[in-house]
Amino acid sequence: MANQQPLTSVQIRAAYLENPKTRERDLAHKLGISEAALIAAHCGDQATRIDAHPDTVMGLAQRLGEVMALTRNESCVHEKVGVYDNYHPGGHAAMVLTADIDLRIFPSHWKHAFLVEKHTDEQMRRSVQVFDAAGDAVHKIFLRTPKGHTVWEDFRRHGASDNQSQTIVTTARQPPEAPKADITNLETLRKEWARMTDTHQFMRLTSKLKMNRLGAYRIAGAPFVRSLSPDAVDQALRAVAADGIEVMIFTGNRGCIQIHTGPIETLRLMGPWQNVMDPRFNLHLRGDHVAELWAVEKPTKRGIALSLEAFDSHGALIFQIFGVRKEGRDHRAAWADIIADLPELVEQETVS
Repeated sequence: MANQQPLTSVQIRAAYLENPKTRERDLAHKLGISEAALIAAHCGDQATRIDAHPDTVMGLAQRLGEVMALTRNESCVHEKVGVYDNYHPGGHAAMVLTADIDLRIFPSHWKHAFLVEKHTDEQMRRSVQVFDAAGDAVHKIFLRTPKGHTVWEDFRRHGASDNQSQTIVTTARQPPEAPKADITNLETLRKEWARMTDTHQFMRLTSKLKMNRLGAYRIAGAPFVRSLSPDAVDQALRAVAADGIEVMIFTGNRGCIQIHTGPIETLRLMGPWQNVMDPRFNLHLRGDHVAELWAVEKPTKRGIALSLEAFDSHGALIFQIFGVRKEGRDHRAAWADIIADLPELVEQETVS
């Protein structure tokens, strides 16, 4: 069979017009192209290329006023309303640290960026969108104020890249790293795990032992980890909402991790999606994508950090949730009670 010819920008734009209510990500998948290719096809009209480096994007973001920040992976979409500020640049990792917009940024994956304008029957929506080398979305910023539109317009006039090509060069999408463990290093893993004083030491430990996060969880055993029923995600979220406790919810991809700190209030189940629908925080989770769910304990100088961590069938991390300790209030004990009540995974017996 002859190889199918790639779609031209004209064909992509025509497909976009024929599917005005289809989300860009879904339309790109249907067309067999990357989302970045779909956006690039509109350069010169509804899209404008800009420099994708976080220093540039965050420099713009900090001038846009109140916005909605969006970071997602295949199974979870994390949306926060707030103002970008307190940006800390870095070659390997950068950060935005505010009460609402809290990001960990990995610049090597910020490869393509666009100013995007979308007209609908209801409104005209403007955004800043960043993509990785495969053309997958890393981070998006949606405008909410007149000030933001003024700044966005000015940047489009004066900050556009020289290259406004309607085609884009992408690389093959890298699959998630499969769970990796070394049972011969189990004793060392458990011994050094017990000695940790900061959660950030964990990845260095697993790397040193030629493992990764999920691989280590699968062999570590109690008291470090407990394998839970994947269905327990819904129970955990409902308990957090009912008890009114504050948590930290981490959702991310290779290029960006976005964090919500605070309570969750309104849960709405819609088909396979469990949704948090609060005024300044939305979360959209494909519960049917959760293949493994773990309760994880890591020692720190301030006590045990207890997390709930979900993985998909390929071993990719979907989200992490921690209890919050703040001055004057400590929700970690209530979070531990919620985790303790979650059902463990019951292995299916093999019928011979």
